[in-house]
Amino acid sequence: MALDLRLQVKLSQQLVMTPQLQQAIKLLQLSRMELVDVVTEELAENPLLEEGVDPKEAREDELEGRQSEDSSASEVSPEQEVKGESEGMDDIDWQTYLEGYSLNSSDTRNSYEDLEDRPSYESLLTKKSSLNDHLMWQLSMSSFAEEERFAAAEIIGNLDEAGYLHASLEELADACQRDLAVVEKALARVQQFDPAGVACRNLQECLLLQLERLEMSDSLAAKILRDHIAELEGRKYPLIAKAQKVSLDEVLEAAKLISGLDPRPGRAFNEEDVHYIVPDIFVHKVGDEYVVTQNDEGLPNLRINAFYRNALTDNKSVDKKAGEYIQDKMRSAVWLIKSIHQRQRTIYKVTKSIVKFQREFFDHGIEYLKPLVLRDVAEDIEMHESTVSRVTTNKYVQTPQGLFELKYFFNSGINTADGDAVASESVKSRIKEIVAGEDPKKPFSDQKIVDLLKAQDINIARRTVTKYREMLGIGSSTERKRLF
Repeated sequence: MALDLRLQVKLSQQLVMTPQLQQAIKLLQLSRMELVDVVTEELAENPLLEEGVDPKEAREDELEGRQSEDSSASEVSPEQEVKGESEGMDDIDWQTYLEGYSLNSSDTRNSYEDLEDRPSYESLLTKKSSLNDHLMWQLSMSSFAEEERFAAAEIIGNLDEAGYLHASLEELADACQRDLAVVEKALARVQQFDPAGVACRNLQECLLLQLERLEMSDSLAAKILRDHIAELEGRKYPLIAKAQKVSLDEVLEAAKLISGLDPRPGRAFNEEDVHYIVPDIFVHKVGDEYVVTQNDEGLPNLRINAFYRNALTDNKSVDKKAGEYIQDKMRSAVWLIKSIHQRQRTIYKVTKSIVKFQREFFDHGIEYLKPLVLRDVAEDIEMHESTVSRVTTNKYVQTPQGLFELKYFFNSGINTADGDAVASESVKSRIKEIVAGEDPKKPFSDQKIVDLLKAQDINIARRTVTKYREMLGIGSSTERKRLF
């Protein structure tokens, strides 16, 4: 077999993901808060980027400046201004003046005319007390032996957010290198701390400890928790009444008392801070039409720094390496600004298309939400489905019907009796309304919900109702049943 060398010309096309394209795709799928973080980081790293003044604010400041200049010119002549600024300047003790100014400015008591205008003390706190902090404070204020105090600190450090202890006593003893009896004694002491039920190893122990704190250790509720917790979970109240030889009303009263106890005693100290959603875009109704407007508030108004821009035009003022650096940063800055503008335009187009497809929803509410898929919007705005998917992720729109994520408007369709289709979210809303209007003593079964939906011309299988009910976080009919 002969081997030879030859040259061959081949023409091919392939898609190359340039760094600029990757950045544009990344910005497209970022949420509003993530976009602000990226822009802030880029402002710190790229000297050619700077945050400009909002044109609207600039016009307002310019107008106010002109008004103030006109008013000052009418009151004081130029000669008087110059004379007033020069006379007596050498007679002022500036050091004393500045010291007094700094003292007065640091005294916040004089900055509020009324006590009601002062901010509350709680609003000045920088850290919220956690469950661990609360228990360690109680430990420091209690009289413990040194070995027990060390074991108690180890126990507190092993509690979860709900206040439960999942580590065994043997593991705690090995971790703190103390005797098992010392750990048991320390655990008993920690379980007496506030909140009631903390440092317990299971739900039964937690609830019993709360009843003990209420001095109800010998009550019927405590007996039910000790001997019939499985029947209590299954709401088998007649079996409990028969076993305890009491009436059904007494069992119901005890179950009502148990339901008022806190199964997660530590959650009050671990509530996360509320993060408010800022809409990316607004939909307002003006007359009979819906107007889509972008929310640019909070987003930095980026621009190229004038000093470096002038340096590029004057090639003699910079050397070769500095010029290459400036050009590289210039390209990065310009592409970032273009990517952000493209992102805003794409969100605007997608929202306009959604408003066109879901007009009845904006007019009447969730019951009129139509089935919609990504391809419908992609074909309408002549973009790819993946682009629409990225745009609708973690983007929110404020509408006359409320605040929704853009993905909320994309739903699968369910056929009705007359051949039309209804959105799955609309069906979920109707299931929620049916459950909210049921009798708590006789809740509807999934089959009954199917029949009620069929009466509304919605044909849906029972397993689908079960799936939607679980997605809504609604329990079964047995779990929803309330006898008291």
